[in-house]
Amino acid sequence: LKAAGGGALIGGGIGAYMDHQEKKLREKLQGSGVSVVRDGDNINLVMPGNITFATGSSSVIASFCSVLDAGASVIDEFDKTLVAVSGHTDSTGSDSTNQALSQKRAQSVATYLQSQKVLAERLEVIGLGETQPIADNSTAAGREQNRRVEITLLPITQ
Repeated sequence: LKAAGGGALIGGGIGAYMDHQEKKLREKLQGSGVSVVRDGDNINLVMPGNITFATGSSSVIASFCSVLDAGASVIDEFDKTLVAVSGHTDSTGSDSTNQALSQKRAQSVATYLQSQKVLAERLEVIGLGETQPIADNSTAAGREQNRRVEITLLPITQ
């Protein structure tokens, strides 16, 4: 019973920590085009490709840097989270081209976060290419939604 109670306290502490981080992210990113999505104790920041990168490019658009700055300040403040940066593409083009582009885009965002004091040790960079669509790739609107970078904040539980 003591172990179960201790686990509940730790779990509750993690939930409260992530609640506070989510609230700050929502405040800082309001109106930016970035979606803040909660999934249990994880927080996902979904950055649409059309506001983050030029078509076919892995360089972050300069106008998006202020948005990344706002997110990075919260990520840096809440240092009890791991940060998974994943790049995604639509299904246009070859698998290998999409894989490489998604990896480069994720790396660009991770590198930018590092330039804003987020420790490299907290970051994991993943290129997922076209393997995880969130919309129908047969429409222009769907393809646009699938071109994105997501930052997932995962609580450190040790």
